[in-house]
Amino acid sequence: MKLTRSRLKNLLFLAAIALLIIPQTRTPIQVFLNKGLALFGPSIEDTANLKHITDYNWRLKSINNEVLDFNTVQGKVVLINFWATWCPPCIAEMPSMKALYADYKDKIEFVFVSNEKPKTIKAFLTKNNYTFNVYTPLTKYPDVFNIKGIPRTFLIDAYGNIVIDKTGAANWNSDTVRHTIDSLLNAPNTL
Repeated sequence: MKLTRSRLKNLLFLAAIALLIIPQTRTPIQVFLNKGLALFGPSIEDTANLKHITDYNWRLKSINNEVLDFNTVQGKVVLINFWATWCPPCIAEMPSMKALYADYKDKIEFVFVSNEKPKTIKAFLTKNNYTFNVYTPLTKYPDVFNIKGIPRTFLIDAYGNIVIDKTGAANWNSDTVRHTIDSLLNAPNTL
């Protein structure tokens, strides 16, 4: 039987479908594809359309059993990332989050939020050598976040304005994000 071009295309198509059906290969392929999408940094919100956080009443518990009262971050620059260990776009953007966190962890507040069990989160962080703290919600998040999909990331200025609101994978270590954070840190804080 001669392998024609048409048959070869069909075989390759069937092989690709099979790889996406098999759980052990599906996630790595999805992560790889999302890394391609995460090459670009998120866009900055138009200043005329900025949403504002008015309710900081939110309590979270870290995987190390520390309670975070979200009121304590009011007046600071904050990056909040809603994610999960099973989410391919979340996994795809984590290396850029790690790099940003390494350079800014002492300058801004990072709040990584997952609804998973602490044991699952700890295993993922250890496996990937991530050092940031992750929180699970104790109370409902403020309505302004309106999470309908993950990853969902917000960059909030010291005045409570949401400067970046991104759903989906992005490059959080981009020049745009770094420049934005630097300008927020250098802005006069009149709170």
